[in-house]
Amino acid sequence: MLLLTLTQSVRMTTPNRTTLPAPMFSRNNFSVWGILKKCIGLELSKITMPIVFNEPLSFLQRITEYMEHTYLINKACLLSDSIERMQAVAAFAVSAVASQWDRTGKPFNPLLGETYELTREDQGYRLISEQVSHHPPVSAFHAESLVGDFVFHGSIYPKLKFWGKSVEAEPKGTITLELLKHGEVYTWTNPFCCVHNVILGKLWIEQYGTVEILNHSTGDKCVLNFKPCGMFGKELHRVEGYIQDKSKNKLCVIYGKWTECMWSVDPQTYESNKKAEKKADSKKQKSPEEPEGVDGDDADNMPEVLETVAVIPGSTLLWRISSRPQHSAQMYNFTNFAMSLNELEPGMQATLAPTDCRLRPDIRAMENGDMDQASREKARLEEKQRSARKDRSKDEEEWSTRWFQSGTNPYTSSQDWLYKGGYFDRKYSDLPDIY
Repeated sequence: MLLLTLTQSVRMTTPNRTTLPAPMFSRNNFSVWGILKKCIGLELSKITMPIVFNEPLSFLQRITEYMEHTYLINKACLLSDSIERMQAVAAFAVSAVASQWDRTGKPFNPLLGETYELTREDQGYRLISEQVSHHPPVSAFHAESLVGDFVFHGSIYPKLKFWGKSVEAEPKGTITLELLKHGEVYTWTNPFCCVHNVILGKLWIEQYGTVEILNHSTGDKCVLNFKPCGMFGKELHRVEGYIQDKSKNKLCVIYGKWTECMWSVDPQTYESNKKAEKKADSKKQKSPEEPEGVDGDDADNMPEVLETVAVIPGSTLLWRISSRPQHSAQMYNFTNFAMSLNELEPGMQATLAPTDCRLRPDIRAMENGDMDQASREKARLEEKQRSARKDRSKDEEEWSTRWFQSGTNPYTSSQDWLYKGGYFDRKYSDLPDIY
């Protein structure tokens, strides 16, 4: 078993801070309509947004939030049954998007060549990510167990579109999890994410779409349906799916909410419970009432969440979301994990690569509550990036990624960005000056 040395890693045994240096800046006096009204149906990666609509994290750091519930991967590594491992992996895939609940701020677009690293000895992993392309924006990441149990990697291209009232994020890119001790490989893509009421009304988020998790070693598959909220909001945040073997025999049902918890139950019990629910509903069904709310031309009201997940008897809990800090609403709705990601601990700067997100002056200024300085630094960095691109074009020079290379995912045969290795050797002398 390969043991990874930590002598030169940026260590973080547990997150130190539980709050940000300054609270979130109010967005009440700002409107994005003047910017977005010409962009309906278009891709938004090249649109510059006012900094007040950002949150003080880079998209590379937002990707790192996939790792908040790494204990589920560690659990999968310890399980002897392949179906139980798939359940743990499915719970991890759902938990990886749970941090987006109520996170309506836009992360900073990473600069080309920007990186982020994190080592968590308490959860047994280290991670490195790099912005490998600017147009289109592609972020690659690679996380590995400190004791050789797993490798988790992927490349994400968040394609954003504006639809008049909402912004939709299409999560292009494959995610791969390798459980090395079991010789198993799982791949999937994330669901769609939509932020409603970007022009008028209270911002709210929903996830929807089908996520298929394939075990390439056994042929088992987990199909998860992230349900759109629907007209009356009955399906808001709900996730339902099942695990089947390579012969398409349904082995168990998975259900819950991506904002709350996920459960597993055998298919027969699930179907019996569904039939009983339908029978009960038909007895008490009344004529439909007109829904209350504002005019449809104004805002998409977020449906009121009136119930938690109704647990079917005999179900097994797979995952439950961690509670957020009491002051989370004043801190961009960050989780405790997110709160720690941009922390620059004493002595850390001497070890970090000079391209690390923690050293970005615009994000640092925003985190400290200096919005004017953050806006000036953001404009300066973007102009510096444009100037560097023009210089490369003039010299007919191609951008060269440092830690990842374009290649083919060996399990899906799709285009991917694969880690070349060497980051934790700490040889950073020839890295570009991007800040």
